[in-house]
Amino acid sequence: MQTEEAYDECGCAPTPRERRLLWPESVSRRGMLGLGALGVLALGSLGGALSAASPAFAAQYPTWEEVEKARANEAAKAAEVSKIEGLIRNLQNEVARTQAEAKRTADEFYEAQQAYFEAALYAEQLQQQADAEAAKAQDAAAKAGRVAAQLYRKGGDDTSLELFFSGSAATADDLLARLGTMDKLLERNQAVYADAITARDSAQSLSDQAAVARDERDRLQQVAEQKMIEAQAAADAAEAALAEQKSRKVELDAQLAALKDTAAKTLAGYKAGVEAERKARQERERRAREEAERRAREQAAAGGGGGGGVVGSGWARPSSGWRSSGYGPRTVQCGNGYCSSGTHWGVDLAAGCYAGIFAAASGRVVYAGSNGGYGNYIKIDHGGGIGTGYGHIASGHIYVRYGQWVNAGQLIAGEGNTGNSFGCHLHFETYVNGYPVNPVDFMGARGVSV
Repeated sequence: MQTEEAYDECGCAPTPRERRLLWPESVSRRGMLGLGALGVLALGSLGGALSAASPAFAAQYPTWEEVEKARANEAAKAAEVSKIEGLIRNLQNEVARTQAEAKRTADEFYEAQQAYFEAALYAEQLQQQADAEAAKAQDAAAKAGRVAAQLYRKGGDDTSLELFFSGSAATADDLLARLGTMDKLLERNQAVYADAITARDSAQSLSDQAAVARDERDRLQQVAEQKMIEAQAAADAAEAALAEQKSRKVELDAQLAALKDTAAKTLAGYKAGVEAERKARQERERRAREEAERRAREQAAAGGGGGGGVVGSGWARPSSGWRSSGYGPRTVQCGNGYCSSGTHWGVDLAAGCYAGIFAAASGRVVYAGSNGGYGNYIKIDHGGGIGTGYGHIASGHIYVRYGQWVNAGQLIAGEGNTGNSFGCHLHFETYVNGYPVNPVDFMGARGVSV
């Protein structure tokens, strides 16, 4: 969720309400068909969640005619003042409530996402260990077979040799079963045979553990996806409450001033103030749109190693920044009241505060909002199980919305320092079937250096 205050500090990006005017929320049928299966599921589930995320209260706002009538009677005036003050408080309370709910669900999404990533890594590591032990078992069994063949050659039993060569058995289990019946092998080469048995049993145990770990990984992935849906719904509800407060409060404040004013100022003057604010907001929207477009043109014009330049594969570098941190295990760094993770699931690209962040490829925005340690975060589904994530976006600098289709190289956000961050940069992740993979290799295979 983006704040108006963040926009006011910079003056270079759309406010939440401005973004609703600049970029439509509607999702076309054709666009829906372009989603991957996971994206369709998320859109469908979130659509239901958003329908349920209506404002907690439905207020009846006073008209200017009602205000004018109330001014003629002290009792009516007092009642109208009390009503308007109550409406203003309700709007403030609703903003506070929805923002707290958005933060809670965003933190839960982050924790669930990280738990899934860790579980997926653990399952992958177990399987790699199992594969290594299986290869060791096969090698040890083959060695035992060669020993057995040599023993029986010396013993003159040539008719049985074909049973003892590793090529005559389909698997290590087959060969070990045959070797287990050979007294000479057991008597003279027990250690070789025992090594093969140990490796085989270890491989089986690790494979069983890996299967259990994969089940847990899949469960946690579903939890993370559900938490993402809930967090998006809460973020949109909070943004809607803030927009409602801002759009209503100007007029309510003017009406309240008109009721409390003992001077002879006409209602027309107060109405004119409301209209002036409306026009000023439209002008800010226009300037914000032009600034966003200017930044996009400048960044795209950089091309090559610059952010937003689309190459022949249809992919683009998401930032013009230098790589300040790579993918994988890293030393934990602490400061600002939090610590970095021991595993870095993406790469950091640092171009400077508010620098442009661009869609790495065309796709559908399946998340746009706060995400715990990632700060403000965007996730894009590119179809076919491929996705990208963009973290630490500056407050007020998410330029796209959930459900929006974006093109490769399109300006989607501004670089920031939100979440567990130690300076302005983009944290960029690439996903295959939901799991983060090394962006350096992933993007390199598509002709883009990060």
